[in-house]
Order: sequence, then C-alpha cells, then structure tokens
Amino acid sequence: MTAAATDREALAGLRTVVFDAYGTLFDVGAASACCRDRLGDQADALSVLWRAKQLEYTWLRSLRGDYVDFWHVTGEALDHAMATFGLDDALLRSRLMELYFALRAYPEVPGVLHDLKAARLRTGILSNGSVSMLVGAVQSAGVQELLTEIISADAAGIYKPHPRVYELAVQRFALPAEKIVFVSANAWDVAGAARFGFRVIWVARSGGRLDRLPGEPVATIGSLAELPALLAEPVAVAAGQ
Repeated sequence: MTAAATDREALAGLRTVVFDAYGTLFDVGAASACCRDRLGDQADALSVLWRAKQLEYTWLRSLRGDYVDFWHVTGEALDHAMATFGLDDALLRSRLMELYFALRAYPEVPGVLHDLKAARLRTGILSNGSVSMLVGAVQSAGVQELLTEIISADAAGIYKPHPRVYELAVQRFALPAEKIVFVSANAWDVAGAARFGFRVIWVARSGGRLDRLPGEPVATIGSLAELPALLAEPVAVAAGQ
C-alpha cells in the first residue's frame, strides 16, 4: 500500500496521532555514526547488531516475564555487540550509551510535529523506551512543547507488541483504539498496533516488507514529511461551486 492508496475513510476525522519513538522519530543509527572515528568500518555493523539484540531482548524478557527497563536492555544489547566485534573499551561504551540517551531526531521531525500541532491534532509517543530516555531524546530534539503525551512501556511492565502496551495510549487519551492514528517505522510494531485496533501508518524509510503477521497499515509513507498532508482534513467545498 502507498500513500496514494490510503484508506482515507479509516483516517477521516481522527485527531490524535501517537508515534513510536526509536526508528520512527529518533535515528537508532546515530549513536554509532557519531563514534565512527573510533569504530571505523565496524560502525554500521555494530549499530545493526546492537539494534537487533535490543529488540530481541525486549521480546525474550516479555516471554520470560522478567521485565527490566529499556535502558538496561539497551546496555545489555550493546555489551553483546561490542563483545562480538572484540571491542573492550569502557570509555567507548559510555560514549555510545550517552549518545543513545539523547538520540538525534530525523531532520523532518520538528517541522512535522509543528504542523500537526498547528492543525490542532493531539500528538504523543508510545514507546518501549524508559521515561527518562524518551524525555532525554525529546528534549535533545527540542520538541517537548510539540507533544501532548509521552507514554512508556514501563507502565505496562512488558514490551511492545504486547497489547497491554498499546492499551496505555487508549487509557491516556481516553479514546477507543480505532480513534487513534499510530505511526511507526518498525514493521513488527505496525502489525501489533494494527491488530490491537489502531489506524496505523507505516513509515517505510528503507523500503523492506511488512511482516507475515496479522495487522495491516491503512497507509504507507516514505517519510514523516508526508504525514501532515495525509492527515489534513479536507477543505469544505462551498455549495454550488
């Protein structure tokens, strides 16, 4: 599905937009990229493995029932990735974690959130990230005044894509799931949120495919920059024109 093939009826009149954070608003590759002088040609590969293990550990801990917050999981995943690449450097680890705490936003994010606020849409974040991590990233990006809510999986004690996490947005905004637009660049999150009942928009930055799981987006966009136009209310046409 492309933006041109959007199910506009499913999005009509919806005024609450909830974003995933990591990979959607904030660039998960930014921390390693900023340490390329130390990591050299290992930077990209380490970033990919770090992210893969981060997600894997959230799912495994959810299945095991031994929840720890996302900061802890992120550190464990980095330790695995660094060991894999033979990196034994406490200062480098500390720097990477510091950078991850305040990940840079994708360039279009501030403008998009400004446009949504100007259009009087409520906006929020629903993320696996811990509250402190999310606040750190939001403040670093300078968008704290453009978001209505910041919601962490900590409140559910389990990670996405468990329905309890998506339910947090329903409770916080006091809306049924079908009245909430959820935006994510992570295909597994798209499937989970859509199956829960949100109207989901997939940000397919790097192309790829949706997972073979129940739950389909109502629209796909290549960049968040396309979102304000997609959610804009149609201009009423005067009678007789």
